[in-house]
Formats: sequence, C-alpha cells, structure tokens
Amino acid sequence: MFYLHGTTMPLMSWYLFCFSVSRSDWLTGTSSVANRTMAASKGKNQSSLALHKVIMVGSGGVGKSALTLQFMYDEFVEDYEPTKADSYRKKVVLDGEEVQIDILDTAGQEDYAAIRDNYFRSGEGFLLVFSITEHESFTATAEFREQILRVKAEEDKIPLLVVGNKSDLEERRQVPVEEARSKAEEWGVQYVETSAKTRANVDKVFFDLMREIRAKKMSENKDKNGKKSGKNKKSFKERCCLL
Repeated sequence: MFYLHGTTMPLMSWYLFCFSVSRSDWLTGTSSVANRTMAASKGKNQSSLALHKVIMVGSGGVGKSALTLQFMYDEFVEDYEPTKADSYRKKVVLDGEEVQIDILDTAGQEDYAAIRDNYFRSGEGFLLVFSITEHESFTATAEFREQILRVKAEEDKIPLLVVGNKSDLEERRQVPVEEARSKAEEWGVQYVETSAKTRANVDKVFFDLMREIRAKKMSENKDKNGKKSGKNKKSFKERCCLL
C-alpha cells in the first residue's frame, strides 16, 4: 500500500478524500473543498479561464478511473474501488492557451444507469471507453452512445472519442483494431487506443477531446454573434424612413 508523503493516510484514500464530490457539486458547477483550497493557495482567479467539461463513459472495469488518475497525477492505480461519480479539475495549457478541464468519472455499472442522464446533460464532451481485452465492453459502447445522443438530443455534433484502453495487454486482445476503428468511422468520431499503465496516448485523448469541445463552442458563439448582428441590421433598417 502506498502512503501520502508526510501522513499516515493511504494514497488512494487521499485521492478519494480530496476529489470525490457529490452529484450536486458537478451539476451546479461548484468545486469540492479540496479544489477550492488549491485554487485559493494558488492565488489566481481561475474564473476567467475557459472550462471544458469531460465525462468518462463506459462499462465497469475498463479503466476509466485509471486513465483519469494517470492524466491527473501521472500515477497508475491498479486497485481501485468501483466508482460512483468522482470529479477532478486540472489547469492545463491547450495549444498555448491556459484552460481548465473538469473530468467526471462515472460509474459503468447498470445500477447507476438512471443517474447518468443528469451527468450527461452537464457534459460538453465524452470519452467512450472500453477494454480491448473484453469484447462485451466494446459492444456496450453502442448503448452508452445512444444514451448520450438521447440526453443531448438538442445538440448537433457532440464531441466524443472512442477509446480502446489496456493496449499494453495485446496478448489478451479480444477487440480487433479494425473492428473498433470501423465502428468509430461509422459514428463519425476518432478512435484511439490507450494504456493507463504505460501512459500511451493518455494525454492525447483528453487534449483531442478538449480541442473538439473548444471548436464546438467557437462555432456556437460565431452562430450566436451572426444572428445578433442580423437582428441589429434589421432593427436599424426599421428605424430608417424615406424623406
């Protein structure tokens, strides 16, 4: 068991203590006590930074939590209790711009299917994760995707990546690369294989998804500004009269 330096608290307990948040924290956009403490200690107003909300989706045991913790702390945690919903926040540099990423690690078990709708509504982008060593988890991605599309029905293109995790276990592969890539192409999304253990492509999937989220926001803002400009021109014409 690993212990946090300078304490008698196990490392995993520290993760869970610091970053486990309630359902209301994520849905209302409030930070956990740990996040507020860290933000205050840095003394920088982070409210001005762009915030991208990412949701980890997939069956239980495929490595969603391991990917998240590897991205957050550069640590591979092999033994991890089943997740209910843990939220993490990190400040990163995306293509030269300092931004924040919120990651919601959701439960893959069927018992939590009912509450996933609420989480999905608040998400801006999704990492749809399966294990290349479990074909059943790959099959389940279709159902998770349908749930996302149903909840986000009002949106056009939803930022989403299909992630085949545990690429370090090639000898146990049950999902051929071609099959996974074909499914992703059918859905019009990117397919990437990762390993939380070796850190292969871990940063890539999070940063690529943030780029898709950012592009969608920019497109939406452009559309809004265009409509607003059109209304202003119309209003100006209505105020004009012939003399």
